[in-house]
Amino acid sequence: MSTSKRSPVALVTGGSRGLGKSMALHLADRGVDVIITYRGAAAEAADVVKQIEAKGRTAAAIALDLGSTRGFDAFAAAVKAELAGRFGRDRFDYLVNNAGMGGQASFAETTEEQFDALMNVHFKGTFFLTQKLLPLIADGGRILNVSSGLTRFSFPGYAAYAAMKGGVEVLTRYLAKELGPRKIAVNTLAPGAIETDFGGGVVRDNAELNKMIAGQTALGRVGLPDDVGGAVAVLLSPEGQWINGQRIEASGGMNL
Repeated sequence: MSTSKRSPVALVTGGSRGLGKSMALHLADRGVDVIITYRGAAAEAADVVKQIEAKGRTAAAIALDLGSTRGFDAFAAAVKAELAGRFGRDRFDYLVNNAGMGGQASFAETTEEQFDALMNVHFKGTFFLTQKLLPLIADGGRILNVSSGLTRFSFPGYAAYAAMKGGVEVLTRYLAKELGPRKIAVNTLAPGAIETDFGGGVVRDNAELNKMIAGQTALGRVGLPDDVGGAVAVLLSPEGQWINGQRIEASGGMNL
């Protein structure tokens, strides 16, 4: 199948809520068709699909447990089937590795089980899912890996989480180099503190913490999902095609 003169297709992991949902909707606003993944929130994912379709775009939702590589073959087969059946093509253009999980514990109290859970989702999952999907990504496409502002500044309780995201940032540069011959650009987007339900919604719901973070941010407030969703849409726009191998932080200027 030819992919020329068609709307681009993005695959956004963790697209049923929070930042991933905002990313998917912002991409749809810019004429991109979207596949989202979800782990357990099937109803929420179906609602996001409806919202994307209401914007005149094609959309699909596929279940994915990013923490278990055993399911990646079946997931890739499901993506291939959706591309052929719903989108009328055999490749997609943009992979956004967004899905993640929260985890807070001091370095001294972090258990091996907590460490492994974070590693399996944020680093191992991102590494091997991207590898599995490479044959389905169009030449000239893009990969955007979501990291965290916590790789630049330190906040007690996030040593393991931030370390995994640091690994993702190094991986981004290697992918940009190795996928260059296919003209696939690879970048990192690192959000700062955002008001979502991530990590139990602590940034959104704890007024004292929210005020403290706002005071450390040059623009004077905590980020909102649309701040990050809009940044993703900009980075994946045609105008962003020459940005490659970079870490872009979307934090409003935290801890400058």
